Order: sequence, then C-alpha cells, then structure tokens
Amino acid sequence: MRHLSLLVRMAQGESLTRVAESLGISQPAATKALGEIEDVFNAPLFVRTARGLRPTALGELAIVRARHMLQDIDHWALEMDAVRAGHTARLNVGAIPFITARLLVPTIARLHERHRITVTLHRATTDLLLESLRGHALDCVIGRASVVSGMEELRQEVLYPQRPALIAHPQMAQRMARKPPVWRELASMNWILPTRATPIGHMVSELFTRAGEQPPVAVAETYSMDVIAGMMAADPSLVSIVPEEIAADLARIGMVAVVPWTFDWVLPPISLIRRRRAAPLRAEDLFAETLREVCTEMAAG
Repeated sequence: MRHLSLLVRMAQGESLTRVAESLGISQPAATKALGEIEDVFNAPLFVRTARGLRPTALGELAIVRARHMLQDIDHWALEMDAVRAGHTARLNVGAIPFITARLLVPTIARLHERHRITVTLHRATTDLLLESLRGHALDCVIGRASVVSGMEELRQEVLYPQRPALIAHPQMAQRMARKPPVWRELASMNWILPTRATPIGHMVSELFTRAGEQPPVAVAETYSMDVIAGMMAADPSLVSIVPEEIAADLARIGMVAVVPWTFDWVLPPISLIRRRRAAPLRAEDLFAETLREVCTEMAAG
C-alpha cells in the first residue's frame, strides 16, 4: 500500500521532497521506497528534471496499475463492509441519463431481493463513465459503447435499441401534431438539446443539415430530465428530442407531450459494458442476468 500510494502521488510530477511531505514520511524514507519499487522492476521508473519527477514509459505503466490496484482495494473494503452488514456483494454501476428508471429500479431491487447485492448508481455521459470503468472506479456501465473508440479492454453486450421522440409542452405538441414536420419552421423554434458531441445532439444537427437547414442553436444544453420537463412547463415554446422511453416517462408525469412524428433514424443501441476479466465477478454476472430479464419484460410490454 505504501509503494502504491507513493507511485500515484509521484504521478503529479512534484519533487520527491514534496511527495514525502504530502504522504507524511521523510524524504529519505520516500527515496528508499522508490528504490525498492525500482528494484522490483529492475529499471528506473522516474527521472529527475528541473520541474520535478517525470515518469519513464515503465513508470507510466506502473502509475496506471497502481491507481487500478488502489481502486480495487477500496472496492474490496466497501464489499467487506457490505458483507458484514448482511449483503453478499457491492457493485458500482454507471448509467447514462437517458436510461429509464423503469429499467434501473426493478433491476436494482431484484438484485438486492434475490441475491442481497447492493448497487451504487452513478450517472454521467458514456465517455466519462467508460473512463471510470477503465480506471476501476466502476464495475460495469449501461451506455452507448458503439460511439466510443478504444474498446479493446472492454466488452459490450447490446441490450436494446433506442428510437428518438420529439417532445413539447402539451399545447405546443397538439398544434405540431396537426401537420407534418417542416424543417425550416423547426429550425426557428426554441430547443433544449444535449451537446452536439452526444449521439442525439449530433443526429439532430445531421437531420437539419440533410434538410438543407442550419441546425438550431439550443436555448439550453442538458441531459437532465427534470430540467427539461421544468423548462417546458414554464415555457410552452420549447421543444426537445429524447429517446422514446424517456419521452414516455415525461409524458406520464403530464408536464410534456410526445409529438406523434416518426423519424427515419435510430440512436446507437444501449449496451452493458464490462471490463475483460480473467475471472468474471459473480455479482457482475448476476447483475447482467437480472438486467437482461428486465429488458425482455420491457420489450414485451
């Protein structure tokens, strides 16, 4: 643990003296510990520069592995706490905001009821979640793996497709439903959208470009469902595009309505993304099994 913590702290490029001070040890003790680590690898891991320590190629690899090992140890401690409290395991799961609670709630509830597994849920965009997954901060992710490169160390299982739906204030949706979409009129409307770097943001821009119109500049860029619903309730001129099941969730609350238009494009599918492991975690496999079961029920419904 002392060696791992030293490696991670040294990644910031400070002098060995400052690293030692931050860890609460003497500079000779830090030098001795670094020497012990380098003896293990039989090669230098850092070089001294005028600005501080700089990792070698081996040093960079050692820092990455040290971070992963420390993260795994933290998870191990949390799992031990969970087992002592009567649970069998603890999972850190990431999910993009456009995953409906109708999928997540029964999955998490059944996993605990059947197997006493506790789930800690993290919400973010796919790129941020995959960064945490690669860094061992998450055990698995429900997101859009097909839009992300560098999947060699990860594996994905497609769960279900997603289609887009246009939503608006109920009064606005009723007016829009009376005629087919006119892209010039749509381009002049007030939009709430995710950023253009996201699948929906990119596809909306592509739709308007294909129609020969300038893509709209969003009034607000957000993934937050409560913010979208709240803004639409306060401003009837706003429109947005979200996945169909998210649109259905918002329509049930009554704050927005779905415009009954059908788009000829689909979003990248939702996938379960996991790290490639020599021996898969039993809790992870049980989560995947339960998730598939709920996805099947949603599709049938």
